[in-house]
Amino acid sequence: MKKFTNVHDIGSLKQALADAAEIKRDRFAMTDLGKNRTLLMLFFNSSLRTRLSTQKAAMNLGMNVMVLDVNQGAWKLETERGVVMDGDKAEHLLEAIPVMACYADIIGVRSFAGLTDKREDYEERVLEQFIKYSGRPVISMEAATRHPLQSFADIITIEEYKRKERPKVVLTWAPHPKALPQAVANSFAEWAVAAGYDLTITHPHGYELDPAFTQGATIEYDQDKALAGADFVYAKNWSAYADPDYGKVLSTDRSWTIDSRKMALTDDGYFMHCLPVRRNMIVTDDVIESDRSLVIPEAANREISAQTVLMRMLKAL
Repeated sequence: MKKFTNVHDIGSLKQALADAAEIKRDRFAMTDLGKNRTLLMLFFNSSLRTRLSTQKAAMNLGMNVMVLDVNQGAWKLETERGVVMDGDKAEHLLEAIPVMACYADIIGVRSFAGLTDKREDYEERVLEQFIKYSGRPVISMEAATRHPLQSFADIITIEEYKRKERPKVVLTWAPHPKALPQAVANSFAEWAVAAGYDLTITHPHGYELDPAFTQGATIEYDQDKALAGADFVYAKNWSAYADPDYGKVLSTDRSWTIDSRKMALTDDGYFMHCLPVRRNMIVTDDVIESDRSLVIPEAANREISAQTVLMRMLKAL
């Protein structure tokens, strides 16, 4: 595997889940696989779970790990070709990428959407430059349009807790005080459809996602109707995708917050969220603290999803 940016890169999802289950049974069984290999993790944006889980996964495989916070511990990087670099950006990504590649066997990149230029975001210009110019396997640790390590962990979690072969999974928009990218929602929808789940996506009008990610899902604008009989409820905020409102907050309607009344509509469903979560905006305290909340097992599985991807990349080197 030369890159990991979406569900299609993983190949057979069934086999990937089997690999993940094997790793979870003994995550230290292949500590020699990464010996004398180095993972370079580059963060253009903040991180907690992604940083810790991916680093831990690499260490489980015996890898050396280097972490660079690009906006704090490096020269400011220019990403556009053809610009006159007379401002505060001292180095161009086109030189920085091959230099970084000299020091690493695998590169992980985290770079969020800017939410001002949809074309630039959905072309994944930063991530794609690393794939094109590094000559190294590249892992997306969340990009403008997808968060594949999170989504893989989400599917691992659902597989562990599902009570039927094809569970009803609901991805619901929830309010948030600031504009957030569509990456987690896009990615979760894409992976849930690939997993064969009965996926319903519910959100207010104006929050439709890119249809490329939601094909195979049911779109329902009535949240209560969507939640009826759900086995899993995945709450997440995202900003508007469609022009001319791309990147905007169109609503902060608190009636979309997941509370105990909403969860009572489900079939004793589990609550999921990628974290960090705004309590009593996205979800109420009682729901996230209940025994039906999977946010901690879900976060723990981030280590497993990352280790599965790294294992496959190391085997291909």
